[in-house]
Amino acid sequence: MLIAAVTALLVAMALALVRAFLGPRLYNRVLAINVFGTKTVLFIAVVGAISGRPYIFEIALLYALVNFVTTVAVLRLTHIDELLPETDEGNAR
Repeated sequence: MLIAAVTALLVAMALALVRAFLGPRLYNRVLAINVFGTKTVLFIAVVGAISGRPYIFEIALLYALVNFVTTVAVLRLTHIDELLPETDEGNAR
């Protein structure tokens, strides 16, 4: 049963990568990369359950935190023009 879960996760990860490469807008691409990271966390957890090594769950949790912070940072940087004050000419610094 866990092998079926690993297979389904790999298929979902592949579909997320396809969406990341073919996404029409930046938001769709970032969201697809975030979904890929989430599926990677699940994949690490399932592999940890299959192998019987409980410390791998801590690695999955750490990866989830890094995935979240990276997604927030990328989305924040894509909207940097909205955060900067405008100059007299109307151009952002």
